[in-house]
Amino acid sequence: MKHAALILLLAASTAAASAQTPAKPATAAKPATTAAKPAATAVKRAATADKLPPGVPVVKGIHKTLFSLRYQEIKIGTGAEAEPNKMYKVLYTGWLGANGRADDGHKFDSTDDHARPPVLDKDGKPVLGDDGKPKQGPPQPISFPQGFGRAIPGFDQGFAGMRIGGKRRIFIPWQLAYGAKGRPGPDAAHPGIPEKSDLIFDVELVDVTDLVMPPGHPGMMPGMHPMPGGAPHPGMPAAPSKPPAPAVAPKPAAPGAPATPPQPPAK
Repeated sequence: MKHAALILLLAASTAAASAQTPAKPATAAKPATTAAKPAATAVKRAATADKLPPGVPVVKGIHKTLFSLRYQEIKIGTGAEAEPNKMYKVLYTGWLGANGRADDGHKFDSTDDHARPPVLDKDGKPVLGDDGKPKQGPPQPISFPQGFGRAIPGFDQGFAGMRIGGKRRIFIPWQLAYGAKGRPGPDAAHPGIPEKSDLIFDVELVDVTDLVMPPGHPGMMPGMHPMPGGAPHPGMPAAPSKPPAPAVAPKPAAPGAPATPPQPPAK
């Protein structure tokens, strides 16, 4: 009996001790992370806001880019920088871009495919290969005057900031290439450029020299090669020049009317 009472007393004291143990404080709630952050749209507006000079009123509207000229640096050149309005010598290869057509990636022109000069020995004679044909030298760069509209705009403007010896890949939108109509080729083997074709060019800047134009003859100089987008298109024969039209014979004058003077030849 005493033993049972002792057990009950110990149990009661244990329960009383546990009842007196203070409860642990509840975990404090973490502060809500609902601090307002700058809206992404506001950041974008700030980044794309036009820097206007004094006097130009600010207007509200959505900023959009119609088209853009992009490039990827393949190799940084170490020579002189490509200054504007100079004569450029370049090697290039052109492909059709990602236009969503079956001909995407088609190579339509390259200086690698143009005629090359033969390799000559010390006596100036062609060196023959194993096939008995003259060996060909390295690809020859084409020359064009930058800034004179002799190339499609994207090609003409795509060398800005380059240095001699540099290589670059230029992504040209169709608006800066051959436009909505494209450019037909000379034959089925060379179909030309389809309408609204984005283009990709790998270019290498070989040399930059001063532009010396013959007096009274601006534009393409004698011996200068045609180039992409210029007139004529590379690989495409130049259009034959038309002979001047003969003078138009004067028409018989009506009675009492002055005679019609001869018309000058069409230029």
